[in-house]
Amino acid sequence: MNISAIYHRSTVDCCYAADRDTITVNLRTAKDVDRAWLVWEDPFIHELRRQRKWEGKRQEMSVLAELRHNYIWTVSVAPRYKRLRYSFIVESEGVEYAVCENRICPLSEAENGFMQCFKYAWLNSSDVIEPPKWVEKTIWYQIMPDRFHRASDSPSDTKFRTWGDMSDPKWNDIYGGDLRGITEKLDYIRELGFTGIYMTPIFYSGSNHKYNTYDYWQVDPDFGTEDDLRELISEAHKRGIRVMLDAVFNHCGSEFAPWRDVLEKGRGSKYYDWFFINSEDFAREDLSTEDARFYSFSFWAGMPKLNTNNPEVVEYFTKLCIYWAHDWQIDGIRFDVGDEVSHAFIRYLRDAVKSVNPDIYFLGEIWMDSIGWLGGAEYDAVMNYPFPNAVNDFFGNGDRSFEDLIFSLNYCRTLYPAQVTRCLLNFLDNHDTPRLASICSDDDDMLLRLAVLLTFPGSPCLYYGAEIAMQGMSSPYNRACMPWKEIDEGRFADFTERISALIGLRNLEPAFRSDELTFLPDPSHKRLVRYRKANKIEVALNASEEELPFEVKGNIFFQNNYSDGSLKKYGVVIYKTE
Repeated sequence: MNISAIYHRSTVDCCYAADRDTITVNLRTAKDVDRAWLVWEDPFIHELRRQRKWEGKRQEMSVLAELRHNYIWTVSVAPRYKRLRYSFIVESEGVEYAVCENRICPLSEAENGFMQCFKYAWLNSSDVIEPPKWVEKTIWYQIMPDRFHRASDSPSDTKFRTWGDMSDPKWNDIYGGDLRGITEKLDYIRELGFTGIYMTPIFYSGSNHKYNTYDYWQVDPDFGTEDDLRELISEAHKRGIRVMLDAVFNHCGSEFAPWRDVLEKGRGSKYYDWFFINSEDFAREDLSTEDARFYSFSFWAGMPKLNTNNPEVVEYFTKLCIYWAHDWQIDGIRFDVGDEVSHAFIRYLRDAVKSVNPDIYFLGEIWMDSIGWLGGAEYDAVMNYPFPNAVNDFFGNGDRSFEDLIFSLNYCRTLYPAQVTRCLLNFLDNHDTPRLASICSDDDDMLLRLAVLLTFPGSPCLYYGAEIAMQGMSSPYNRACMPWKEIDEGRFADFTERISALIGLRNLEPAFRSDELTFLPDPSHKRLVRYRKANKIEVALNASEEELPFEVKGNIFFQNNYSDGSLKKYGVVIYKTE
């Protein structure tokens, strides 16, 4: 047995409170382990029973997921006294091994040395990770306000480019999309089935993307007024649509008043310690900060990095977010560059804002494994970048097999506690990536990938224009204007109806959202993907160029390129199991 592959720690990635009564325990092993058990009891049970030696009871574990080189075993227990002392027994080729905190050895040798058990000291209710439950049911629609829709009565402005004209685009091109324009399209968004809007930054800035904020308290005049935002939020809520704002607290823009004060007064500025300044000549003009005279986002001098270790900075943004939550009644905050702001900042901010609205959603933009932020005291969830990597890698590479997809998706769904996984923001493209339609071979290929997105555990998000298969490989082309004239003419109606049908099923059928997922591999077809959700629905996807025989045993919910027992090229069928 490969003992070195066995991994467990009594930390949130392996052992966590699933709810106020239940503790979930996971164990990673190599694939040479045939069975596994949790051995558990109260740490003091032997004293209660007047016994000198502590003994636990066995409870068999099941395989939660298969990875490329490992199994993830899991079991959940409900300790009566809220305390848990535990170890493991694993079996390989008929031999049982004891797995403790300090030692792994054959079970027969476990008495011949000190075996230190693992421990979950106490199931405190305040330690239970509890993301907002509503997020699990939400389907997000990401909008870049400047490119989505200009209100019908918005005054013309000579600084706006002609809507949709992408010839010779520049970073500061403004097309005039605004908040009232989004409000006018709320019925369109709701009819598609979306129940949440995530907007990229809306505060005063000199760019079209607004990620270089000049004034965090002022809605950008290009987008409208604070009253326009209030109306948008109110009208969205009337339609059952949540609203999430983008918070850029890692860095600011070059015209942010505290930064301008520092540039003018240097060390004499009361805001000097709001930033990371490393050189006396930091104020000299240079578009790059490669010389580290001060720290910035990436190496852009126009985006100086904020010191979120500074109590004054923490208070500034805390008051701001309390205002958003209390006065504007927003439902979520997405934290840009969420892995660079300080942990202490997010913990303090979370406590303060959640005291105003306990149900607000804290979402971090982190592109990799994020367990260090997801213990329940910081973000509720993160943008699940491993998910689009897994899906787009498989469907975009014909040499990948169904096993490649299974292993990578299982990795995605076992990174975090289950309640966090159900609230991860899953997506296939956004403003920082190529548009999904541009990396797909055709609409059918795109539907395959969206079918996975909308049947996978998590909170799915579609980038505006996905419903019409908008193209755009790189910025700014992946941030083009919505072609409302063509949409109103019905040019994309067929594709949009199919997307809306998938979204509708996600909203109506709980099994689509369930995290009970079982893969059903077929070794005879390496590009046929099948899985079952909650033992109620099955999903079958033909990612190959060949037509495959496939018999549906149940009532069909959704199909594309399926008929008469045949799953054609890039075909998908979703059906209720008999």
